[in-house]
Amino acid sequence: MTKNSSIEILCTLGPSSLNKYVINRLTDLGVDLFRINLSHTSIENLPKVIKQIKSFSSVPICMDTEGAQVRTGRLRKDLFLKENKPILINKKVGIGNSEGFNLYPADIFDKLEVGDIITIDFNSVMVQVVEKTKSQALLRVLMGGLIQQNKAVTFKRNLHLSPVTDKDKESLKIGVKNGLDHFALSFANRANDVKALRSIVGQNKIIISKIESIKGLKNLNKISIESDAILIDRGDLSREISIENIPASQKYVINTGGKNNKKVYVATNLLESMINSVIPTRAEVNDIHNTLCDGADGLVLASETAIGQYPVQCATMIRKMISQFGRSADQNIFSVKDLTRRESLILPRPHGGELVYQVIEPNDDLNIKDYKTLNVDLPTLMDAEQIAIGTFSPLTGFMNKEEIESVLDHYKLTNGIVWPLPVFCQINEEIFSEVKKGETVILKLDYLNEPFVKMDINEIFKLNLNDMSKKIFGTNDNDHPGVARLFSKSNCFISGKVELIKRIPSKYKYFEYTPKEAREIFENKGWSRILGFHTRNIPHRVHEFIQLSALKEFFCDGVFIHPVVGPKKRGDYLPEIIIESYQLLIANHYLDGNSLLGAFQNHSRYAGPREAVFTALCRKNFGCSHFILGRDHTGVGNYYSNEDVKNLFLQLGDIGIVPIIFDEFVYSEKKGTYIKITDIGNEKINNISGTNARSMFKKGKIPPSWYMREEISNFVIDAINNNKAVFV
Repeated sequence: MTKNSSIEILCTLGPSSLNKYVINRLTDLGVDLFRINLSHTSIENLPKVIKQIKSFSSVPICMDTEGAQVRTGRLRKDLFLKENKPILINKKVGIGNSEGFNLYPADIFDKLEVGDIITIDFNSVMVQVVEKTKSQALLRVLMGGLIQQNKAVTFKRNLHLSPVTDKDKESLKIGVKNGLDHFALSFANRANDVKALRSIVGQNKIIISKIESIKGLKNLNKISIESDAILIDRGDLSREISIENIPASQKYVINTGGKNNKKVYVATNLLESMINSVIPTRAEVNDIHNTLCDGADGLVLASETAIGQYPVQCATMIRKMISQFGRSADQNIFSVKDLTRRESLILPRPHGGELVYQVIEPNDDLNIKDYKTLNVDLPTLMDAEQIAIGTFSPLTGFMNKEEIESVLDHYKLTNGIVWPLPVFCQINEEIFSEVKKGETVILKLDYLNEPFVKMDINEIFKLNLNDMSKKIFGTNDNDHPGVARLFSKSNCFISGKVELIKRIPSKYKYFEYTPKEAREIFENKGWSRILGFHTRNIPHRVHEFIQLSALKEFFCDGVFIHPVVGPKKRGDYLPEIIIESYQLLIANHYLDGNSLLGAFQNHSRYAGPREAVFTALCRKNFGCSHFILGRDHTGVGNYYSNEDVKNLFLQLGDIGIVPIIFDEFVYSEKKGTYIKITDIGNEKINNISGTNARSMFKKGKIPPSWYMREEISNFVIDAINNNKAVFV
């Protein structure tokens, strides 16, 4: 049986996918071969298409010949043929109309005989030749329907056609000249057809023979021996054999190829519904799985990626199916755990490998009265909630002394996993003297008499706050908000596993997706390359500019805008102002389907580079593959230099999420756009920052339109003028 690692993905490129974004995304998804279909590519455009693909990707290109196939010629417009009505086939090449049309290749006209029964476009239309002259053939319509140009035409008798058309010969020479090594022979009917193609492209080229006819099936063994690989086109084959025989034919082709040690690819209708839908049918995924069980070496996406609306999502689905198939040594036996897990097969793995989820279900047997209650502040309870829902995976609880010291000294947990910031439960002296190791306690907010978190205490300890502060924040300056918060409490700590009883209430709780929920949304959207954006401000134009620039530059499917809505320092925007501002921006200025707004119920530590890595890892757990970082990410004042964040990411190496670190941008009046401050030259500088925007609003001023979108500025000013709270 074929191993998962060797299963290939082949994608046909066409109008939907011949662009930089899609080709890069398909490359990123591990597509093994790009196909150019000569039936839909002109000789004139062929060199340009090859050059374009090569400029975007190093994935090999396969040229797919027209082969021994008859098609309808050019039409002025689609024709609807009525039953029992006459229609002409003209020998002279021209543009067809309601009176008559051509067949391609042109010399097929001479092979027509009175009595021939012909079907067009997978039996959509059936006609019969009733008369023929030197220039025209009169047809009777046996079964009416719509016909379009360049659609397959099938005769109910055997016709001898050249294995390569004149167009094929010229195109193949272009392919060889441009360095192509892969060629697919359409409608391979006999072994000599393969030899004919090889005589044109050279003996050292890889030839994939496509089995699309009864002749091909009958001569499959000899064709397979002469070929480097075999491809079964289930669509064209179904024009010549009964559709109910396609599954058995597929097994026969795969088995025959396997006996001759040749790869076998399967094409047509793998994800046909996804031409217009972002989600496949259950029948399609079942077909793909069983095709892999049959032993297919590769899956071919044709119309799905050539003309479909969702080429990237189609390739993503195929990649997921291959990953799912490879999970078990015996592909026909799965455990219940295998079948019920909802872990993503295409999104980045959670940090540490598994997504933590420690939530007590309402029907679980938990008697709150049996446990001691501890009152904690909101930031501590927020940390407990985020641990329990998996945002801080792989953490399962508040860190013990050894874990904290390992993180502070080595940026790693004791098991060696990279982790930059200690997550701890700091308590007062009174509680320290009351709790015991091994005890289970219930965490509550001091101003809400409700149970939120169950905690199993595994250690009680003290730490030197001066040392902690210096290592976390790089300073002991009490003007630093993170330092001030640390020193506002005692040097006493408890550690242990936490489980969530209920989530902390907030006005925008419906925006506070858990990592599990966010990942499911991304999966349903068909996203696999996701850009994360962390903020504690309303959006200004540079925020918008870097989000859209990063989407384009890094070929991401969408941006996850994830502002912090927890406690802020004085002067920051209130959460509702941030959320509603972003709703305005997305509704009016972002493309449908390329953004998701969430809310991050967390508190800023203002820990500079350590917190930059921490927030990146949190978004990795939510499913993000890329993460935007500013020049002073979650910093404060002048405690950290612009290079500190970049240097720490370099020091830690690959952490499973790509950091995108932008330099400072300013607005260029001369160019009418946003440019790096290093590129400004002698031009007047127009700085943009969240701090300056807050200052303007507090003075009742509206920022210029190049600074902030007018609807957002007006929203904030209206709130201020109506005495609504805007800032903390």
